[in-house]
Amino acid sequence: MTATTAAPASVTPATSASLLSLTPLFARLKVTLLRNGLRQSNKRKAVFIASLVLVALFGALQLLGLASLRGTEHAAALTVPLAVLLALGWAVVPLLFPGGDETLDPTRLVMLPLRPAPLTTALLVSSLIGSGPAFTFLILAGSVIATAHGAAAFAVAVPAVLLTLLVCVTLTRAVATANVRLLSSRKGRDLALLSGVIVGVGAQLVNLAVRKLSEAGLARLEPLADVTRWIPPGSALDAVRATSEGEYGLAVAELALTAAVLAALLFWWQRTLTKVMTSPDSSTLVSTTKPEKERAAGAGWSRLLPAGRVGTVAQRQLRYAWRDPKTKTTWGSMLGIGIAVPLVNIVQGAHSLYFVSVAVVMLTGLMYNQLGQDGPAFWMVLQTIGSPRDALAELRGRALALALITVPYLVLLVLAMAVVTGRWDQCPEVLGLSLAVLGGFLGTGAIASVQFPYSVPQDHAFKNVAPGQTGIAWLGTLWSLAGMAVCAPLIGLTIALHVTDGHGLLWTVLPLGVVYGPLAAWAGLRFAATRMTRRLPEILAAVSKA
Repeated sequence: MTATTAAPASVTPATSASLLSLTPLFARLKVTLLRNGLRQSNKRKAVFIASLVLVALFGALQLLGLASLRGTEHAAALTVPLAVLLALGWAVVPLLFPGGDETLDPTRLVMLPLRPAPLTTALLVSSLIGSGPAFTFLILAGSVIATAHGAAAFAVAVPAVLLTLLVCVTLTRAVATANVRLLSSRKGRDLALLSGVIVGVGAQLVNLAVRKLSEAGLARLEPLADVTRWIPPGSALDAVRATSEGEYGLAVAELALTAAVLAALLFWWQRTLTKVMTSPDSSTLVSTTKPEKERAAGAGWSRLLPAGRVGTVAQRQLRYAWRDPKTKTTWGSMLGIGIAVPLVNIVQGAHSLYFVSVAVVMLTGLMYNQLGQDGPAFWMVLQTIGSPRDALAELRGRALALALITVPYLVLLVLAMAVVTGRWDQCPEVLGLSLAVLGGFLGTGAIASVQFPYSVPQDHAFKNVAPGQTGIAWLGTLWSLAGMAVCAPLIGLTIALHVTDGHGLLWTVLPLGVVYGPLAAWAGLRFAATRMTRRLPEILAAVSKA
């Protein structure tokens, strides 16, 4: 493919003419794309309209909420960091949701004879059209209403809002252009699939921050505002506050700083846009060394696995966890939430190691539909199972792959929480119970995988149950209660030691858990292997359902 050649950035009469004609064209194209959202199927049209209404309603509420802070002493302590947070959100959105806006991909224009300077301006203007910029404008408008006092402050608010909005939009465009190769690759899709985890954790942190602010008031944000007022676009909004207080020199300096950053972002965006449109995609270039390196690395860690079918199955499952986007997303979600939940509770003052149980339950839940994750490809596994011994080796390999990740993760998580909270006295009992519950859930999960298998759709990132199999999935989830029942003796012993003041014997839970967990897993795997050989046709039919 021969790419277009970028022209110099200097503005000529021809460039001015193309700039004037290209900008309204791109603006009309963006309006057309938005209007076409109303010409889809009734279901998509309803979702599109509902999203617009929700954005408008939430934006209006934010505007009213910020405007109600007018006259508050520390209003600028909120609005200035809020502007920086908005810019950060605009920067990460294209990385987390690369498919959310197809106009962010400049490679679609690579074969058109377009110069970088007019193209940059046209894309910038068209990017200001949409629900995202409108929502951002409402928040910025509320922010300046809260901090502007006097005609001079409102006059400064106009360029401040415009500069802030342009910085946000230019930043998201520059980031998307610089990472366009990544976002269109498999690694980029993997990153996008992890967006749910990041959004969930971020929501928890925002909720925690709001609760802290409701207790301490906006004055607690003053140290943060002192820093962010020199970070564009926070400096632009602080210029409104400075003008209200008569600090005109500071306001001019802050607006100039924001304008300089905007110019730097435009320059970076134009440079990366030129590079993207004139250089080949490195993913299309043949590499002879990378496969050899991957094979060598794979051969290195695979030697640590046991020989025979158990090690082979474990290696296969670990490769799936690393290479398959949906499996990688599931693992990343469980690992991330397993860390986030204890961390949020520790920040809120709950210094207990027992929050690790959330990570244990979520990670071991991956064992409850092991066969269904293969989908129609399970028929290849079925061809190799001729006896309960083969089935046991298959299930042991799958459980081993899960344990190789989960056990070190749990040990490190418990130790890290002990360091943060100082509750070293809870380490033996929590770690022992975690290992016991892990073994119990591995055993009962293998049984559930055989008794209640269901297909996992691969064509949808967030759909985990095939149509018509929701009831089977719920049965498998309820079967997890059996895992807790298996661990009831050790759980009961721990409770009894606490109730009877036998704290000096709680350390015994650790060695008991180290022994009890593997025994529970071994018993469950053997029972599941026997059932598996009798139900192979039914399992194949269930996991192959589209």
